[in-house]
Amino acid sequence: MLSAQLPAPRWEIFCSVVDNFGDIGICWRLSRQLVAEFRLTVTLWVDDLTSFQRLCPEVNCQAEQQQLSGVDVRHWHSDIDWQQQQPANVIIEALACTIPFAYQQQMAAQRLKPLWLNLEYLSAESWVEDCHTLGSPQPQLPLDKYFFFPGFTAKTGGLLCEQALVRTLDQFAQDRQAQQQFWQQLKLDDALQYSRRISLFAYGQQQLGTLFQRWQQAGSTTLCLIPVGQLAEQAMAICAGLKPGQPWRQGQLTLCILPFLPQPEYDKLLAACDINFVRGEDSIIRAQWAAKPFIWQIYRQDEQAHLDKLAAFFKRYTANWPGSLAAALWDFWLQWNTEQPLIDSWQQFESQLDEIKQKNHEWRQQLIANGDLATNLVRFVEKKIIMPRNFS
Repeated sequence: MLSAQLPAPRWEIFCSVVDNFGDIGICWRLSRQLVAEFRLTVTLWVDDLTSFQRLCPEVNCQAEQQQLSGVDVRHWHSDIDWQQQQPANVIIEALACTIPFAYQQQMAAQRLKPLWLNLEYLSAESWVEDCHTLGSPQPQLPLDKYFFFPGFTAKTGGLLCEQALVRTLDQFAQDRQAQQQFWQQLKLDDALQYSRRISLFAYGQQQLGTLFQRWQQAGSTTLCLIPVGQLAEQAMAICAGLKPGQPWRQGQLTLCILPFLPQPEYDKLLAACDINFVRGEDSIIRAQWAAKPFIWQIYRQDEQAHLDKLAAFFKRYTANWPGSLAAALWDFWLQWNTEQPLIDSWQQFESQLDEIKQKNHEWRQQLIANGDLATNLVRFVEKKIIMPRNFS
């Protein structure tokens, strides 16, 4: 009965945007879900409001503090006097960022020390299961930090997934009228007339032109949607006349540059397309919930370390697939990530899209069984600081 009288703890999430949108994408989704589904008080500290605004147009880049979707958004910068900040009960250091040491000192000075969590990058490597929720005493201050790993098994923290997301995506994918309205909002009234729609979100790709040529010569029509960014710039250099708002048509292929979509609209794009190219961390998670065939371009690291991470995910993802099907997909994934010739591997991948889609639905059910990241985080906090909550 005593624990039931304790107020729900305040949460703070620290996000440093490195060079893309995955960091803020993950943190913004998590913050919104904690507020909307668990009615928690959440502050999100972000050091790059301009990048944040690309995902959430309501962001005021000049505001030191603002309320968005129930989240208290604060601008994290070097002039903040951290000694004047009252630490929250739960503090999340997200995706390899570092909380200012002055604020750590404030944390250590509290009579009841905050619960400090390090929300790690997504990985399918086996060692993640052993490190998930481990505590780490800090050498300079009387504080413990706990590692929390997103992942693909029940021994990890799971993936970000709002309660109604999968049901909403499936309903949208089956509702032709809703899809037509979505395409009309993007000024693509004829999108449903194409044989297939492909979303192409990726880093730079040397073989992009050859893939475009293959699609131009295909036996059916393709509408390829490219969000503004590095790959869109490359596509515009390859295809003279292609511009935002000005599609490019050649043979069976139509290319269109899309504006950077807010997260809920990007989720719809994945559900409305037949094939999704995704990159980094946030979009690969959303592609798995859409359950359409997807190609992942993993974030590149020195000494090809990213290919080991890609292979670790692929091994889990295709564990129950026929060997020939897995091999066909891996060939294209590997060549896409290493910028090798794509035509032969694309043809093998393309010929098995129906079976891949079915396997993706089975994979999605496995992920759902692991529980979602936000719920697993809240459960962990409940165990650590006695936060009673109804999870029914």
